Amino acid sequence: MHFDILTLFPGMFKGVFEESIIKRARETGLVSITIHNIRDYATGKHKITDDYPYGGGGGMVMKPEPIFRAVESILGLKEGEKPNVPVILLTPQGRLFSQEVAWELAQHKRIVLICGHYEGVDERVRIHLANDEISIGDYVLTGGEIPAMVIVDAVTRLIPGVLGDPTAVFEDSFTDGLLEYPHYTRPADFRGYKVPEVLLSGNHAAIAQWRREQSLLRTWQRRPDLLKKARLTEADREFLQRLAEGKDSMESRT
Repeated sequence: MHFDILTLFPGMFKGVFEESIIKRARETGLVSITIHNIRDYATGKHKITDDYPYGGGGGMVMKPEPIFRAVESILGLKEGEKPNVPVILLTPQGRLFSQEVAWELAQHKRIVLICGHYEGVDERVRIHLANDEISIGDYVLTGGEIPAMVIVDAVTRLIPGVLGDPTAVFEDSFTDGLLEYPHYTRPADFRGYKVPEVLLSGNHAAIAQWRREQSLLRTWQRRPDLLKKARLTEADREFLQRLAEGKDSMESRT
């Protein structure tokens, strides 16, 4: 998987991709990342990449020419030729990023991420260059750089071989529409706070059931909206029904 990130502030990415899982993925050749400075594709003595908005108003708007040149140069496209890889404009107006979208993107071999900034990007970039738009949440950030980092991190973990445990991605929160179950490690008794007995039992079937029910419980308590789309079994539905009727509780399951 290769990521091309277009930005006016390449310095923001220093160190972010040089630690932990992403660092190892890059070292093993499973992932490669290139940061492109949009300013390098601007013309003129001052390499201007933004200008005042037509129609007035505050702030500056990123110009289309450098962004078009950057994408066309990076992908080897002729002027006006449509890209055949995801070219994603990071914008609050895009579709909401989720684990499902991360899985979708992980199927591609190359992704281009365009980081917006200032008041935004000239609309012609959205209409005639980008073929996808993504937002990481309903809040305002300074630019698209942090969303780009989030997407690279989330997608990288899903690439086969990146994680030491190939089954880990299937147990993460949101993978099956639920929040993840609680985790414990040694010591079994810390300041009188004990690990649930079932986890020490060696009974793998009982442990699997406990983890599933804890996942359902946490989702029911903290993000009940997720249950509407989660993949639930009949046993899951029966457990949730007992929760709704007050016949089950966190205390009885830990």
